[in-house]
Amino acid sequence: MIDSVAVLGVAAIALGMVLTPGPNMLYLVSRSITQGRAAGLVSLAGVALGFLCYLAAAALGISAVFSAVPQAYAALKVAGACYLGWLAWQALRPGGHSPFVPARALPRDSSLRLFLTGLTTNLLNPKIAVMYLALIPQFVHAGAGPVWFQSLLLGSVQIVVALAVNALIVCVAGTVAKFLSGRPAWLRAQKFVMGSVLGGLAVHLALDRTRPAVV
Repeated sequence: MIDSVAVLGVAAIALGMVLTPGPNMLYLVSRSITQGRAAGLVSLAGVALGFLCYLAAAALGISAVFSAVPQAYAALKVAGACYLGWLAWQALRPGGHSPFVPARALPRDSSLRLFLTGLTTNLLNPKIAVMYLALIPQFVHAGAGPVWFQSLLLGSVQIVVALAVNALIVCVAGTVAKFLSGRPAWLRAQKFVMGSVLGGLAVHLALDRTRPAVV
């Protein structure tokens, strides 16, 4: 049986990940600001399907592959730590870009294109790949029941947290962007918090020595 510590641990990491800048946030925020909340929510539906694809892969036992080839798992974690560290630097460096300040205006897209772009963005998002292939497996333990069930439950926790927070971000993106545009100190604070969380996750992932559990 999965204990509450594992559930809360995944929820906390999922919250930290969704609140830090990455491809999903950049796309959802930019669409919400330039095309409205409805476009942002359609894009989020595509992102949600991408989460379900990762969840299916986790439940089908992708961790078994990394258990059989521990070097591949170690390489993934190193790559994931480097990627998260790069995102942290992008947020913390002087002149770093905030997701709530779109770099350029975007053309209006159809609902189908918004959905498919949201799906593609999430499937190709290294941050989500790291989440499912390196972070969540740390909370899966062979003695706590079938690994596929644990992966399914913990992945579902991540999806609920990510979708709830992303839906909120979509709904308030325009307001937040307007608020931050006239308050540079708040903008710097927002980037500092995001960068610090990403940096902490990068260090944790780089130093972690656990291996994925298998049935």
